[in-house]
Amino acid sequence: MKLADCSSLRRNQICRGDFGDVERVITKRKAAGEGICRRRARRRVAASSSAIQTLFLACKSIFSGPPTVPSPADVRMIRNIVDMMTSEDVDLSPEIPFFKAKTAVGGAPGVSYTTIYQSSNFSICIFFLRPAAVIPLHDHPGMTVFSKLLLGSMHVRAYDFVDTLHLTSDAPPQEGRRRRLAKLTVDTELTAPCATSVLFPETGGNIHTFTAITPCAVLDIMGPPYSAQDGRDITYYKDLPFSDGEVGGERKEGKYWWLEETDMPEEAVLAPVTYLGPPVVDV
Repeated sequence: MKLADCSSLRRNQICRGDFGDVERVITKRKAAGEGICRRRARRRVAASSSAIQTLFLACKSIFSGPPTVPSPADVRMIRNIVDMMTSEDVDLSPEIPFFKAKTAVGGAPGVSYTTIYQSSNFSICIFFLRPAAVIPLHDHPGMTVFSKLLLGSMHVRAYDFVDTLHLTSDAPPQEGRRRRLAKLTVDTELTAPCATSVLFPETGGNIHTFTAITPCAVLDIMGPPYSAQDGRDITYYKDLPFSDGEVGGERKEGKYWWLEETDMPEEAVLAPVTYLGPPVVDV
């Protein structure tokens, strides 16, 4: 399953190992309450359901279909909703064995994902990363993306393409590969809880990569989602240093990089797990 495939999952697609622990612990907590009284558990689940349902309804009202780009007011509304969300709103807990793991189980995939909701207009997913796991450098063509780190710590590196028709690379790209100059917009470490990031079709760090420092979980809202049929297929890149010339009067080492298209990396193959948190109701 490649990075772009956030689709409905069947029980026989579940990834076991530590990701199976995510399912088992959530199921056990739901069934037994695990040390909290039933009345209190019902209140927490109701609050969680309300949060994810509020997010779903906001996305449904805003993402009416490609090529919808939310207005600044709509962006603020979704960002405010996501900013208020926590891991408990999707029934995740730091006590789940996956989030306590210091190393990956031998042979287990580095990145997994679960789909909360998907339509042709938008999708809501959660990505799970093991320590040192990488979501490789990739783009978001014609998409607006909201991302929120729910648990853990990760390093984020993001770029935006720049218009540089007069510039060429010292080293030619690999045959058949396209190479464009991009500006480094984000190069930082994030630790939950933190603010929601927003990527726009052309700006905001539209091409990015995540590297997990600890086990972590990222909530992702994409509107519209990837669709090769509609011209929104995912493209992967490798970044190459740009060391000569000026861009817009700026001459800063490490600020600009060549991004060269590449084949889908092995780490872009993701393992699906079934979503067991509060469901959304399509009304």
